[in-house]
Amino acid sequence: MERQMLRYTLERLDQMGEILVCEREVDPIYELGGVLKYFRNKKPILFPKIKNSTVRGIGGLYGNREIMYKLLHMEHDNRLFKFMEAIANPKPYKIVDKGPIKENIITRNIDLSRLFPIPKYQEKDSSSFITAGVMVVKDPETKKYFTSIRRLQVNGGNQLSALIASPKLTNDFLQLEKENKPLEVAIVLGYDAFFLMASQVSSESYGVDKFEIDSALRGEPLELVHCETVDLLVPAHCEIVLEGKLVPGRRELEGPFGELMGYYGGVAPHPIIEITGVMYRNNPIFQIAFPCREEHLSNGLIREVELYNYLKNQVDVIDVNVTEGGGYRFNAFASINKKKDGDGKSAILAALGSNKDLKQVVIVDGDVDIFDLQDIEWAITTRAQASQDFVIVPGALGSSLEPSHDLRGVTDKVGIDATKPLGEVAERFERARIPGYEDIDIRKYFPKLV
Repeated sequence: MERQMLRYTLERLDQMGEILVCEREVDPIYELGGVLKYFRNKKPILFPKIKNSTVRGIGGLYGNREIMYKLLHMEHDNRLFKFMEAIANPKPYKIVDKGPIKENIITRNIDLSRLFPIPKYQEKDSSSFITAGVMVVKDPETKKYFTSIRRLQVNGGNQLSALIASPKLTNDFLQLEKENKPLEVAIVLGYDAFFLMASQVSSESYGVDKFEIDSALRGEPLELVHCETVDLLVPAHCEIVLEGKLVPGRRELEGPFGELMGYYGGVAPHPIIEITGVMYRNNPIFQIAFPCREEHLSNGLIREVELYNYLKNQVDVIDVNVTEGGGYRFNAFASINKKKDGDGKSAILAALGSNKDLKQVVIVDGDVDIFDLQDIEWAITTRAQASQDFVIVPGALGSSLEPSHDLRGVTDKVGIDATKPLGEVAERFERARIPGYEDIDIRKYFPKLV
């Protein structure tokens, strides 16, 4: 059904007034990425004119939290529970005989750079990169489908280098490699928010078929078709599919590449994908994400689910925010209903133990807006003392994506208990307020204010 994948998303974004059209021709080398970066990947932008290509591009689709909520038919207050429901109660997908993705099929003389406007983003990037591609694989034993966003370096012709950082995908590939067998993959471009969110759920932690999580999230079966050259299923209504195999025993140097936190990652040998087939819709739209930015909101939303679950086993947690400034993985804020002395410290320990990537966490009371940096700074300033309320864990396991971690191979972690004290003294920390302030509609006073 045409209510799935990118084209329906573009219709909805247009109705919401949330899409920009770039009328100027842009160069895929640096310029296109520069336009996306200017809007911090928070504004969907359609690029009808890309230099040396007849294919349109789309970027900045899923980097805005409020837009994501609307596309996912959810509210901020129920987001965690909707994600948890989909993970706990996956629904069946639907295999169909044909779909728009099969309007064009290529199985010979494949040259990816000639087919699609694949950008080069930053000065020292080693090549052009596909950064929005969702890789589809099938578990060799269970036959469940798993999806994840992978960065893909263009090596020329039909070859890509793949950074397959996830433990499960790495283990599956290495096991097949021992048997001199390839791992079949499909790379999907032109998907919607449901497909993206399902791809961010940890395969290693949950072991749930990602297509079934997608179906549960969207409230209807995800429609899938068979690939042409590999034994995999892909969305019937997506824009582009690259079919291929991770080749055993072959590696290619990959990198440097402008990474998650704005630094260049290193150079290392990574597996090769040989593309054996390409499917695409008529007048396809090539999906683009400024490197390691856009998809990390969706990753952060799933991390919020995990952080919330860890905290609720220790304290009365209200809400959590895995922050943009921390790459949607390294920093977090959490609000709690403090009931006992020590709840703030317990929340810190639970948060820092929830995921090795989490480096810094701030715990606040329910009267603090954890999505307002000024409110967080206010709480730290007025409710915390470093000698009593800062918890430092030196030499902990961290993430290789966090540059300071790489200096020693371990990272120091910190938690800040910025909750107010209990008992009689708590009255001193009551915030001054104006009765009825929350109900004021400022446009009544200034009608021309947008």
